[in-house]
Amino acid sequence: MQQAVTQWEIYTHTVQHPPTISGRVRILRGAYSPQLDVQRDVIVYLPPSYHDADQRYPVVYMQDGQNLFDAGTAFGGQEWHVDETMENLATEGIEAIIVAPYHGGEKRIQEYNPFPHVWRGKGQLYLDWLRDTLKPMIDRDFRTLPEREHTGILGSSMGGLISMYAFFHRSETFGFAGVMSPAFWIGSGAIYASLQDAPYVDGKIYLDNGSRETSARRMNALLIKKGYNPCGNLLYVVEQDAEHTESAWARRMPDALRFLLGK
Repeated sequence: MQQAVTQWEIYTHTVQHPPTISGRVRILRGAYSPQLDVQRDVIVYLPPSYHDADQRYPVVYMQDGQNLFDAGTAFGGQEWHVDETMENLATEGIEAIIVAPYHGGEKRIQEYNPFPHVWRGKGQLYLDWLRDTLKPMIDRDFRTLPEREHTGILGSSMGGLISMYAFFHRSETFGFAGVMSPAFWIGSGAIYASLQDAPYVDGKIYLDNGSRETSARRMNALLIKKGYNPCGNLLYVVEQDAEHTESAWARRMPDALRFLLGK
């Protein structure tokens, strides 16, 4: 069996694609998933104070790692500016480690789809990889706060779908979730039936969409009915005139992380 690479490197670039990186970013090339039998790169962003103190940090696992930090690898050259956002939030006293696996390319729609009966979804195996393989590696190699209340998951579109599913169905691992422009239409709305009878899970949920894309209003209503408090542990945002784009998620990222990571 192949073994996961354990050598974290400083994030570098090719001459053709200079990086647009702020802060300390590391990359693990070819991390192996025994659950999915695939390899992928994983990017880790470290807070500004990481090498100046001995403290431990909360961790946010974000989907679509190649789109988050570097315009040279991002879809359409539009990155989410997660590194710049985290550097700025650090000046407000909000710091966290960001763990960002690359998506599986053409297999992305399967890996972020938790419903095996819909297009042979493998999302549950993907979440098993995060929980059973990647998270133990991250907790071993970096100074994390490993408890669920300090561990979150975030993504957009299909990544938003798998993040919402993970919050309820991997609740022993993830204590908060960021769900941006979620693809809740997958499987004719299979996520609603999945969550309808799921027990209440303690933690924060950030949910959003642009006014020019499919609304997450139905999910917001379901979560309120389930007991989540719009003035406390649930924040639903609708950005006027925003579409389903990387740049829209970049704009909403600072407030999403303020809500999820702030006290």
